Amino acid sequence: MKRGDVNPFLKSKHNGRFDGRSAFAIVGMDMTGPQTMMAGAASTFLSPGWALAIGVAVLGMICLAVWPRWGLWDRWRRYRTLRNRILSEDALKHLHRCERERCRATIPSLAGALQVSPNHVAEVLGDMERRGLISVLGEEIQLAATGRAYALSVIRAHRLWERHLAEQTGVAEKDWHRLAERHEHFLSPEAADALSARLGHPTHDPHGDPIPTAGGEWVAHGGKPLSALGILQTGRIVHLEDEPPAIYEQLTALGLYPNMRVRLLEAGPGGIRFWAEGDEHLLTPLAAANISVVPEMVEEEIEAPSGSGLHLLKPGESARVVGVSPRCRGPERRRLLDLGIVPGTVIAAELASPGGDPIAYRIRGALIALRREQARLIQVARGASEAAAA
Repeated sequence: MKRGDVNPFLKSKHNGRFDGRSAFAIVGMDMTGPQTMMAGAASTFLSPGWALAIGVAVLGMICLAVWPRWGLWDRWRRYRTLRNRILSEDALKHLHRCERERCRATIPSLAGALQVSPNHVAEVLGDMERRGLISVLGEEIQLAATGRAYALSVIRAHRLWERHLAEQTGVAEKDWHRLAERHEHFLSPEAADALSARLGHPTHDPHGDPIPTAGGEWVAHGGKPLSALGILQTGRIVHLEDEPPAIYEQLTALGLYPNMRVRLLEAGPGGIRFWAEGDEHLLTPLAAANISVVPEMVEEEIEAPSGSGLHLLKPGESARVVGVSPRCRGPERRRLLDLGIVPGTVIAAELASPGGDPIAYRIRGALIALRREQARLIQVARGASEAAAA
C-alpha cells in the first residue's frame, strides 16, 4: 500500500470514501453512547436555569460596582474626595498655627501633624496650591488670603462644637477635643452660625481658646505661661492647652479650669509649685507650660474658698453647700441644681459602697448616690450645718 492510500477496511463499501463509522465499527465501538453522554453534559451545564443564575450574578456584580451613588466605584470616589478634603483642612489648621506662633511649617512637620507620608503631603500641598489656598516658594509654605479664611472657618467650627459639648451635652471633658476634631469637617458655615447663636455667641471655647467670628476676627486671651509669673504673684487662668491629651487630663484631674485664680509659690527646673483654691499643686515645667495666665494686681491676701469638696465628708458627717464649681457644666450642673444642691442646703454623708465610690448622701430628705468626681465639684462648709439646721 502506497503512502497516502486509505486502508481499505476504513472505506465505505458504497462509494469508497473514508467513513469514520466504519473505523469505530472495526474496533467494536458504538458512536451513539459517547455522543449521548457529551450532549447530556453540555445540556446540563448550559441549562436555562444555570445560564439565568450566572447572568443575574454577573449583572449584580456590575451593578454593585458601577451603580450611581451607591456603587463601589462612586463610594470609593466620595471617600477619596472626603479624605483629601479633611487632609487639606487639617493642613490649613497646622499652617495657621505655625503662622500664629511664628514658626516655620515644613513637609516633615505637616506629615507628623497629618500622620501621613511626606509624599502624600506633597500631593496635598500641590492640590492646595492649585486651588489658591497656599503659596509655595522653595521650601517656604505660606497661607494665601483664601486659605487663611478657610482655616479660620474650620477652627471656628471646632471650638464652637467643643463649647456645645461642654454646655449642652453630658460628654466627658476628656472627649471634647477628640469629638470636635471629627465634627469640624462636617459643620457648614451656616450651621456654625446657627450653633453660635444658640450658644449666645461665645467668644472662647471651654479651654479658653478664642472662637473666631464669622468674619474671621477673634479676641486673644493674652495669657502667658504660669512660670512667667513672679514669685507670690497672683494670676488668673485664661487657657488650658488640650494637647497632648495626657497632660490635659493631668491638669483637669487637679481641678484646674479657666478663670481660676492661682498664686505662684516656686518655679525651677524641679517643678512649678502654685496655690489654687486652697490647695497646693506641683507640676513639671512641661505640664505647667500648658497653663496660660494673666497677672492680677491684687495686694490683699487671696482668700481660700470657704468650703471644701463634698467628697471629703465621711459617713455620719454633714455640711452646708457653699457653691458648685465652675468646672461643672451643662446637664450635669443642671442635674445637681435640680436635686436641690444650692447654697445653704445641708448634705449628710450616709454610707459608702464597698469600693468607696459612689457615696450615698441625704439631700433634702432623699438618698442620692454621687460619684467621687461629682462630689468633688460641690463645695461645702463644715461646722455651719448645725446652725443652718437650727
